[in-house]
Amino acid sequence: MTSSRLAEALARLDALVNWERRDRDASMRRGLEPIQGLLARMGNPERSFRAVHITGTKGKGTTSALIEAGLRRAGLATGLYTSPHVERVNERVRVRGAEVGDEELAFALETALEARASAPPGSQAGESTWFDLVTAAAFLVFARAKIEWAVVEVGLGGRLDSTNVVRGEVCVITNIDLEHTAVLGNSRREIAREKAGILKPGSTLVTGVRAGEAPPEDDPAVVIEREAAGLEVRTLRPQVSDPGASAFERNTALACLVLDELGRRGLTRASAAGVSERAPVSAALLDAQTLASARLPGRAERRRVGATAVVLDAAHVASSVSLLLAELSREREFLSPPVVLLALGRDKDARSILKALESRVDRVVCTTVASGPLRDAETLAQEARTLGIVAETAADPERGLARALDLTAKGGWVLVLGSFYLVGALRPRTSPLQPAPPTEASRRC
Repeated sequence: MTSSRLAEALARLDALVNWERRDRDASMRRGLEPIQGLLARMGNPERSFRAVHITGTKGKGTTSALIEAGLRRAGLATGLYTSPHVERVNERVRVRGAEVGDEELAFALETALEARASAPPGSQAGESTWFDLVTAAAFLVFARAKIEWAVVEVGLGGRLDSTNVVRGEVCVITNIDLEHTAVLGNSRREIAREKAGILKPGSTLVTGVRAGEAPPEDDPAVVIEREAAGLEVRTLRPQVSDPGASAFERNTALACLVLDELGRRGLTRASAAGVSERAPVSAALLDAQTLASARLPGRAERRRVGATAVVLDAAHVASSVSLLLAELSREREFLSPPVVLLALGRDKDARSILKALESRVDRVVCTTVASGPLRDAETLAQEARTLGIVAETAADPERGLARALDLTAKGGWVLVLGSFYLVGALRPRTSPLQPAPPTEASRRC
């Protein structure tokens, strides 16, 4: 249960503009000036640690968690900042592998709120948003915890995202697909330009984006290469591109490259008793146990309700859905077509996502969540039916889950898909289903 102090700070925070709960369109205010002003009033905590900065259409949260787990395995003091959260805002801020405590987060949020409230009239700091303040609070938590390295996931885009106040020594662009087009641009090249905006002179880029994976006139690799060359940024890509690799394996391959590059740049493991020479950080840190510890809530998360397996995933682009289904099909428990419980944001490409589900699922139960900017269930179900998918509606997530469980009463499993709001509403109603731990062979380094 959230402490009263944190609850009060969150209530003050929730009075501010929160674009995670609004339709993201051209009216969305973006820019670094508000958070820069806010952080200056807080003593610039973002300058107290070194950073790895990560963006991309999909996989950036998992890749961030993998890199942080590797650095922590090396004995380094680490921080991890990801978004959005599923159940508690504390999930976004992790120190040495553990969620930040209520009192420490409350203090950091109070400090950020006071910095905003006391800013001179008309100043940029006084215009800072919900995400600006949460980001600033996270960096203050890291500074107070005296962490050495922070792994920071971009919220939206990159160039104008609030997290872009950190100087990533290694920057990651996992992949590029069409998303948030009203804000980031209507083509992969435009979106790539925004995401490449996290690159800094002297940094190294690790990316899964390769030339030729999109039509030549809209190839994001061209833009990324140009931006990297202009800043004299070295670019690294995983050597092996296996089209059959799962999303987790692709993310792991990127994380391995990041750890190897940090070692090449001189980062070493923490001193161990009786060891005089410290070994460089490397991909070898991502052993099976470390891989298994790096899962985040709502990312291909295996759960259950009674005897029925339930997978929670917030994938909201078609390529992510396809990769997820391919990954799950490797496990015996998920060989049969699932019943999908689906909710989608109004800005998502529902038709392409439904096409990714077509012929691969038993049926779709469409629902919505009142707290988020989501499509209404009937509109989503009608779109599914035009593709020949058997679809029905549920008024809310709880009824949707109950219906999905009814449909699998004689066997099968449930896939909860499409929205962190949906995952967050239902996760407390499920119990952990321990997946088989990743093997050394699955590292794809």
